Amino acid sequence: MITDTIIRLIFGSQHERDIKKLLPVLHQVNSREAWAVSLTAVQFREKTAEFRSRFAAGESLDDLLPEAFALAREAARRVLGERPYDVQMLGSIVLHSGKIVEMKTGEGKTLMSVSAAYLNSLTGRGVHIVTVNDYLAERDADWMRPVYSYLGVSVGSILSNMDNETRRRSYQCDITYATNNELGFDYLRDNMKWSHDEWTQRDFSYAIVDEIDSILIDEARTPLIISGSAEDDTARVFDVDKFVNQLVEVEKNPETGEYPDELQGETIIGDYTLDEKNRKVSFTDQGMNHIEEILAKHNLISGSVFEEQNFEYIHYFTQAVRAHRMYKPDVDYVVKDGQVQIVDEFTGRILEGRRYGDGLHQAIEAKEKIRIAQRNRTMATITFQNFFRMYDKLSGMTGTADTEAVEFNSIYGIDVVVIPTNLPVARVDEDDIVYLNESDKWNALCDEIENAHKRGQPVLVGTVSIEKSEHISRLLTKRGIRHEVLNAKNHAREALIIAEAGAKGAITIATNM
Repeated sequence: MITDTIIRLIFGSQHERDIKKLLPVLHQVNSREAWAVSLTAVQFREKTAEFRSRFAAGESLDDLLPEAFALAREAARRVLGERPYDVQMLGSIVLHSGKIVEMKTGEGKTLMSVSAAYLNSLTGRGVHIVTVNDYLAERDADWMRPVYSYLGVSVGSILSNMDNETRRRSYQCDITYATNNELGFDYLRDNMKWSHDEWTQRDFSYAIVDEIDSILIDEARTPLIISGSAEDDTARVFDVDKFVNQLVEVEKNPETGEYPDELQGETIIGDYTLDEKNRKVSFTDQGMNHIEEILAKHNLISGSVFEEQNFEYIHYFTQAVRAHRMYKPDVDYVVKDGQVQIVDEFTGRILEGRRYGDGLHQAIEAKEKIRIAQRNRTMATITFQNFFRMYDKLSGMTGTADTEAVEFNSIYGIDVVVIPTNLPVARVDEDDIVYLNESDKWNALCDEIENAHKRGQPVLVGTVSIEKSEHISRLLTKRGIRHEVLNAKNHAREALIIAEAGAKGAITIATNM
């Protein structure tokens, strides 16, 4: 501890040392700015062609960096009227080096990534810029496309509603914007095809991942799964759902809130226990016997439930209990157009075309009294962690990576570099306020929103679920306060809602979309 303090006093903090190493490269970029300003529009494309020839002849991307970055900065200034600040150029240098940039929200990460993407596109192997949703993939691609076009670089975007041929053309572009989900599923679909010629993707050369902590840490072990049809067992799912409410949860100790411990000789009363954290259900001996009684009474089985031909009913009851007790509408899923649609717990968005596995989706459909679709079986699967490890070079950007720096280094071998803000932060971060109960919290929140609204101050209210966002909406409606709600139920109006969110007096209630 004392050693760390002495090193910090002599050499500065780790953040200061990281920035100090980058400054000579930044000075080289800045020294070529006048040269870039003197070029004509035609010369920009000629320079890109020249850079590609030089790379093919043996020069490294690091050798090309000062000129390429100066060129990209000038292109952004001419096309967008925005000259990237020095801190944004520092961030782009970090991205090119295969590290993670922590940059505060609002500092211009989208523009910051342009120089690194342009430089790495010169290899001809493609650059993937990964966003968390389709809206951002399309918006960022359209926003930065004029800059890349000015430099003579092609840009594509991958959206969930695209066909294979359109996807193939987008992947053939020098720079491709896409979500982590679309990239992962396209990889799985490609590997299920007979011929390599039918693949939509090409090399996994270089990726810049936006909100990298969300994708590579929070969702790291989330499996992407492609399923195919299995045997039709919808009748059994329907039958079990009719009887699942006859089962009761094991009574908890009122003092500890814990289930009784059978090993300690405590009496267990009830059919099942719930593990809320892992969303698991465990049946007691009493519960197993109860299930057998129910099935036998309604002539669904003959003999014991533990016999081979009957044992699968335990699985159906397990999923039915999970569906009824652990998966909530407008939190974990929404029912829309006669379908159960999963809500992404990290983004608050509907996961189009996705279904829960192992019969859980069918159990939820039975619970919601809608048509039960046939069960699926897994055909191909991969986790985000394993998928992104396939890239030759991986970098990312976020506003909150330094706290996960150890994990990034140990799991992916990537360092985090914190880039300072262009100007001192003017925002005031207030202390958290804790209330005795939810009712007091909601009333205080609505009072705060109302006061800000009267001042003409735009307000953004973040919620963890659709259910919570709609509850706040009802409270504000009672007070006669006009507002917009942005969640998975009305994501079609997303662009319009976001465009108006900063208007005077605007109130926007949103899940973490």
